[in-house]
Parts: sequence; C-alpha cells; structure tokens
Amino acid sequence: MNGSAGSQGNHVNGKQVQSADPPILSVFNNGPRHRPLTALRRCRGVLCLVIMPLTAFMMMVYLAPVTTFVVRLFSVHYSRKWTCFLFGMWLAMFPFLFEKINRTRFVFSGEKVPPKECVLLFANHRTEVDWMYLWDLALRKGRLQSIKYILKKSLMKLPIFNWAFHIIEFIPVERNWEIDEPLIRRKLTGLKNPKDPLWLAVFPEGTDYSEKKCIKSQEYAAEHGLPILKNVLLPKIKGFNCCLQELRSNLDAVYDITIAYKHRLPTFMDNVYGVDPSEVHIHTEIIQVSDIPVPEDEVSDWLMERFRLKDDLLSEFLKLGHFPNEGTEEEMSTLKCVANFVAVIGMTCVLSYLTLFTSVWFRIFVVCSASFLTFATLYGVHVPQLVVVPEAGAHAKKSS
Repeated sequence: MNGSAGSQGNHVNGKQVQSADPPILSVFNNGPRHRPLTALRRCRGVLCLVIMPLTAFMMMVYLAPVTTFVVRLFSVHYSRKWTCFLFGMWLAMFPFLFEKINRTRFVFSGEKVPPKECVLLFANHRTEVDWMYLWDLALRKGRLQSIKYILKKSLMKLPIFNWAFHIIEFIPVERNWEIDEPLIRRKLTGLKNPKDPLWLAVFPEGTDYSEKKCIKSQEYAAEHGLPILKNVLLPKIKGFNCCLQELRSNLDAVYDITIAYKHRLPTFMDNVYGVDPSEVHIHTEIIQVSDIPVPEDEVSDWLMERFRLKDDLLSEFLKLGHFPNEGTEEEMSTLKCVANFVAVIGMTCVLSYLTLFTSVWFRIFVVCSASFLTFATLYGVHVPQLVVVPEAGAHAKKSS
C-alpha cells in the first residue's frame, strides 16, 4: 500500500558514484484496455461494489465483536486465529474475482514459495493495486489470513474497510518517523507470538511508480551518487529496517517479490469491471535472514542492491515478456473458490435476513456492534487478555 513501512525515513545511502546523466524513463506499455468496457461489465462492476462491502459489513458487525472482544478476553491467540479465519474467507473472494471471473492470468516465477509461518515480504510498487495481487500468492500457500500490511493512516477513514484494517491489526502510519517508529515497534512486538503465523508485506519505495516520481527519484540519485533506476523508485530504509530488526529473531525467511504486468497497468476499477490486467507476473526470490546484514548502513546498501537487481529484472521482462523460471505455483482450485464464495454469500444472506425481516433486537445489535467497531477503530482499541488460560504446550517453531 502507498503508506507501507518503506515510506518512512530517508533514501538509502549508496557508495558507488554515478554520473549525473539525464533521467532515463522505462518504457511501459500502457495502451488500450485488454477487454472492452461493455454494459454487462459495468453492471457486473456495480454488483461487485455492492457485494464486497455488504459481505464485509455483515460478517464484521455480527462476528467481529465476538472474536475480537469476547474471545480476546480469554486468548489473544484464538481471537486472532478466528478473526483471521473469517477475514481470510472474505479476502479469498478477490483472487476468485481476479482469476476465475476476470480471467486474469497469474504467472509465478523464480523460486517455489514454501508455506513459511513468519515471513517479511518486500515488493516493488508499480500501481495502486500491487498489494492486492499478493493475496493470490498467499492463498496458494494457505497464508491469506496471515498477511498484514503497513498502510497510510488516511486509509483508516474508509468506511467499513477501516474496521477490517483495525481488527486484523494492520499498522497505520502518518509518514512522520518520530511518530511512526514507536508505533511500528509496538505493533510488531504484539505480533511476534510464534503461534500466530505472520506474512508482513512492505513496499520500500513508499508510493506507487509514476513517470513524475521516477524523474524525481532519478534526479535525487544523480545528485547523491546513487544508482539511477528506470523501472523502480529508490527504496527507503528506516521503515524496512525497523520491521527487519523487530522480526529478525522470528523470521523464517524474507521474500523479495517483483511484480510486472501485461499489457496495461491496472487500476482498482479495472479489476472491478474485469477489463484489466491481462496478465500479472510475480517473481519471488527467497532470502535467508542470516544472509542479510545487521547494521543499518549495511542493510541500506543491501536493500539498494536488491532494488538494482529488481530494476534489471524488470528491464529483461520488458524485452522478453516474462520472468525467468516460470510455472513455480499451481493453479487455484475452482471448486474451492466457488465453495468459499457460496459460503460467504450464504452467510451474508442469512445475516441480512435476520437484520431486516426478524426481531428488532437484531437491528439493535447491528447498531451497537457498528458503534463499537467505529469507536475501537477511531481510538485504536484492542481488548487485552484478562483471563489467564494455561497453555497446552510449547509451540515448536519450524526451522526454515
């Protein structure tokens, strides 16, 4: 997301001196839509814009107070587990929309991703919807319910979805490092329970790519002796390094993900209407934590080198139309996608019927629940565990 951890702090420091050549822009094909925007696609898009918020609203107002308040009084672990399970059911409708309804082709390449429990993912940020396509990878690995983002605080103003961002414990930042650093550290400390799987996704560029931003990034690089990148922006270090420091002892691996598109860069509404993208290419490199340096200045140089390699990889993609070593992940199961969709829609229909056509107490409950979720989100309230429950046994953390 645009306000990821990578948006915090200053640009990384480079040691290699670069000549101050004029900025070079990458040539991305952003031509006509892959599919025409027909009347049928418009109607389907409107239906999608109704279904997604409605299903989210009904599931949260009826179930979230139970899983995030009542259960959390007894166990933070089980509260997160059940909340994230329900969140994962709802979130799985997006990969279903992308791949099975819109017929967008997803091509995975690089290294085959194992379903690790605690992972730090960092990716390039080409468009406003890059972060959504990580769900397609997470779903295949059984970690959709475990993925979390660091997002800009302005997104917490979105109705309904801000409730979800809060109860799933996404981390909102203000892009003021003095304020954001203690917040990120505090939130990550609370997420380090080895019993709770975590995929934390960050975008070190801090914002999505555009020609204007690319020129500004290249000018900065030329002035400060940094590599001049064509396909990505200069990464920023403080937020990424903070996440790495806090999670290092818990991490099973770090995933370096590079995302590219054919033949047009998608927007959110392109996905809603099903007109783009035609193909999403996701390339993954698995990095062992022991291979990443510890001092911040060395992490800075390491991250810069990773983005230089990303830049080269994207240049090759533009020439060849694909990343190396394709076909690392299997297709999603249509049957499982349809079954999940039916379950979510069926649950929404039942809850909607109870709310609109039965006892007034259901409507009172919805109002009270919505008020509680709004209050908790506005003031960042998470209920503490008050009842101590003996652990059944120590959790054996898998070795990477």
